[in-house]
Amino acid sequence: MHRSPCVQLPGVNTIAGVIALILFSCLAAMAGKDFVMPTAQAARNYPAHDDHPTEKVAVAVDPYDMADKAQIFNTNYSGYGYLPIFFVVTNDSDQPVALSGMKAQLITVNRTKLLPADTDDLVRRLSHPSRNDRPGVQLPIPLPGSKKVKGAVSSKTMDEINMAQFGARSVEPHSSASGFLFFDIADISTPLAGANFYVTGVRDSGGNELMYFEIPMEKYLSAPEAKKP
Repeated sequence: MHRSPCVQLPGVNTIAGVIALILFSCLAAMAGKDFVMPTAQAARNYPAHDDHPTEKVAVAVDPYDMADKAQIFNTNYSGYGYLPIFFVVTNDSDQPVALSGMKAQLITVNRTKLLPADTDDLVRRLSHPSRNDRPGVQLPIPLPGSKKVKGAVSSKTMDEINMAQFGARSVEPHSSASGFLFFDIADISTPLAGANFYVTGVRDSGGNELMYFEIPMEKYLSAPEAKKP
């Protein structure tokens, strides 16, 4: 009996190949993406800042509360209940300022006092993804080079945490120090509206504590999009 040859639909192999290529490229991009710290501007250039002209020191905060800004991270911190805030200290004086005793607080409109999470806090939360029921949590897809350390946290994530966190102990004259502070907002629906950011414990070269810094977060929320870094 004569059999008809199999008829192959035009373009099927091409479409499948394109899809496979896209998936491979996405996985490769995810695996190869490294965290890069944003370039800090002078603190007074951010909408949410407090400038002490007499002391020539200014501090600023820039919340990474939107998905487009948070794309610089490999980890979806918001999915784990954390708000990353880019923190900048600019010293325009002729002497260094000390930050070793600095204390930063985010105080919500309901007077809840939030302190920055430390490395152990972040690792503990990220090590238990089953506790997170928030939308947008990244799927636990194993990627090349993602060796696990400290429970379920990969070495890549640990590197990102260590690189991202603010860790400056001082700020040299006419320069800025910057990094991220991570605040646990898991049980807070609107952490920024009506909130204030306070910084105490900044000292001059003589050991004298500077006046505390206070930044209403409404300065950030009400700023035109074009002015937000």
